[in-house]
Amino acid sequence: MKVKKIEYLKIKRFKTTSQYICDIDLSYQLFGKNLHEAPIILINHALTGNSNVCGPNGWWCDMVGTDKVIDTKRYTVLAFNVPGNGYSLQNKEISEYYKKFTARDIAQIFALGLDLLEITQLFAIIGASVGGGIAWELAALRPKLAKHLIPIATDWKATDWLISNCHIQDLILNHSVAPIADARAHAMTLYRTPESLSHKFNRSLNAKNPECYNTESWLDYHGRQLEQRFSLSAYKMMNQILKTIDITRDNESFIDVAQKITSSIHIITINSDLFFKPEENWTTYVDLKSVKDNVFISEIKSLHGHDAFLIEFGQLKRFLKPIFKSDQNSKSASLDIQRCA
Repeated sequence: MKVKKIEYLKIKRFKTTSQYICDIDLSYQLFGKNLHEAPIILINHALTGNSNVCGPNGWWCDMVGTDKVIDTKRYTVLAFNVPGNGYSLQNKEISEYYKKFTARDIAQIFALGLDLLEITQLFAIIGASVGGGIAWELAALRPKLAKHLIPIATDWKATDWLISNCHIQDLILNHSVAPIADARAHAMTLYRTPESLSHKFNRSLNAKNPECYNTESWLDYHGRQLEQRFSLSAYKMMNQILKTIDITRDNESFIDVAQKITSSIHIITINSDLFFKPEENWTTYVDLKSVKDNVFISEIKSLHGHDAFLIEFGQLKRFLKPIFKSDQNSKSASLDIQRCA
């Protein structure tokens, strides 16, 4: 499998929706076939992710690689870094102005990056969590860009519940003495479910510190781990992008915006997700199905809440495999509704 090093595209005087102007160094990586030699798949990373989607240290290596569901022997895989996500040394200065950016701005930056790479057509846009929100935004900006749009564990808008939790995250990030660790510990309680934590810990005490519950030490561990590999400015930026997902920002209705998207839309939701509630995705599916035939929904069954898209790979493979086999067979990309027993 070919893995290319991080490359950069220069976008001069980019103007955000808030009228902030800055230069952007958009970084990206390519995997698999050479660019323009095969169908192209754009994968958008989640909050603490990056462009390194496959290979030994790839965050989605269970799904992307040689002979995987997204087979790098057959496709070119492209992944951009959200500017300011901290994976490269570029764009550090814009993180000071993180509140000037929205998810739509990131989608517009990605669209400009595609133009610079002379990419006019994608086989698929895939994104999970905030990356899925950016995928919705990109599809709204370029409704004929992709054959398939695959938003996973996400939504086309930030709900009041999501906005509220992002606000709490921002307060922690700006006022805590240990902002990254504390914000991460808070976030982990939302990425999982009460049932998931009970199943994992069952109120057990830590063997090394009997005054501490294992669930507490687990939260502390995740906080420390993120502190070692993620910057405060990157966390603030990504949290801001998460809070601002909304493809109806120009006061068009969701139906008016989404029915212009020519892509087959494959929504993958999680029955226990406390972050992006499945009810919202099912409402989206029902509403959109009334005006668009090529919309589909699959539901991951899991105890583990939002993080299930990084845990339940067997179910996720089952849902994604028909889409990527359709390229070979020229058949329908997905069943209308797929639900795991």
